[in-house]
This record gives sequence, structure tokens and C-alpha cells, in this order.
Amino acid sequence: MDKIKEIANEINESNQWPNFSAGDTLTVTYKIKEGEKERLQSFQGTVIQKKGSGVTETFTIRKMSGGTGVERIFPVYSPMLESIVVNKEGSVRRAKLFYLRERTGKSARIKEKKHFSKK
Repeated sequence: MDKIKEIANEINESNQWPNFSAGDTLTVTYKIKEGEKERLQSFQGTVIQKKGSGVTETFTIRKMSGGTGVERIFPVYSPMLESIVVNKEGSVRRAKLFYLRERTGKSARIKEKKHFSKK
């Protein structure tokens, strides 16, 4: 069992992504393999959940595309992930934002977290 934990720790240390949580707006760039070719594609949306721990950790991002909701699940430690950029930090009171699935327009917006500067 210790060998498994050692390998998991090595994998965890290889990719250091920024800290983010549910409600944040991210841009995830990932590799897509099509036959022999490989290209990069970006997916920008709101994090509606983070799930799992260690090597099995995943996060789900939701965006609206042409009036249709699109969700994508990304493993945090996938070798196909190229970059994760936090665009906005959202202020939410829940860890899982599944209620956004029923909402559209203004009601689906998330308030931005306020940062106070110390003087």
C-alpha cells in the first residue's frame, strides 16, 4: 500500500495548478489527439463541483454554448491538461452548484469575490 501512495505523491507533485473552488471561472487548455495529430483546445466555464482526492481528483466545468449547457469533467492530474487559468473567483455558499443547471440568463450569474486590501 505504501508503494501506491509513493507513486501517487510523485504524480501529485508533477503538476502544480492554481487553487480554485466551486464558483470560480476557469479556462482549461487541454490536448486533443486526432489520429497522428495533436492540438490544443480551450474550455472556459464555471466550476460546479470538485470531487475526489489525490490522484482521483476531478472537477466539472459548465458553460453555455449557443443556449445549451455544456459540462465537461476533467481529472486534475491528467497528462492531457496543458494549463488551468483562474479568470474570476466566485463567491458562493455551496460546494456543489448543481442548481445552475436549471437556471439561465441573469439568475445563473455568480457574484465575484471581493478582495479587501489592508492599509
